Amino acid sequence: MLYLGCVAGMAAGAEIARRDGVDPMRFVLAAVVLFIPALVGSRLWYVLKHLEIFRADPRGVWRRGVGGSALDGGIVLMVAVSMPVLKLAGLPFWQFWDAASVSLIIGCIVTRFGCTMHGCCAGRPTTGPLGWWLPNYRGEWKRRFPTPLMEAAWCVVLLVIALNARPYMPFTGALFATIIALYAIGRMALEPTRESADPARTIRFNVIVSSALLAVAAATLIYRS
Repeated sequence: MLYLGCVAGMAAGAEIARRDGVDPMRFVLAAVVLFIPALVGSRLWYVLKHLEIFRADPRGVWRRGVGGSALDGGIVLMVAVSMPVLKLAGLPFWQFWDAASVSLIIGCIVTRFGCTMHGCCAGRPTTGPLGWWLPNYRGEWKRRFPTPLMEAAWCVVLLVIALNARPYMPFTGALFATIIALYAIGRMALEPTRESADPARTIRFNVIVSSALLAVAAATLIYRS
């Protein structure tokens, strides 16, 4: 599902780039290159959030079968690395990321269905009306908040906003910053529904990260305007 999400996202982003006057082939090549730091950053962020586990088992950091990644870390490292990559590719930074924001949304929608099937990012157990019979990554089936599906639904809303608001953005980069800000707000709202061995610590960590993304996105909008 991660693969399908990336392919679909890159295809959609390339079309948006073409409409904005950006070479779609260069867009795809740059996106493929940046996919590597996205994966590395996602994994490292997950490790940072679970240091107590990986201190006891350092080899598990790169053990693929264990799984575990965090989208926030992927975005941070990918954006940082994109500065020299896009300069080398001759692509305008803000135009690239306006198109790539659509890629990120579509990738997240598809990937979250994979999360649901695998049980990672599982919701915490609940007896309320929102409970679905779902597994966590240990294969424990319970009535849970369908957290990955709720995040996918929020990303569908973001995709509709992005596609409809794109022509009316006041400057390049505004779409990317707006989508990041709205995604961060959604993540903060959904954090309490996630299952965790240490809910208070995990929620606090993730909310801080999402707040930081929101603050950076807001600062970008203010500065660019």
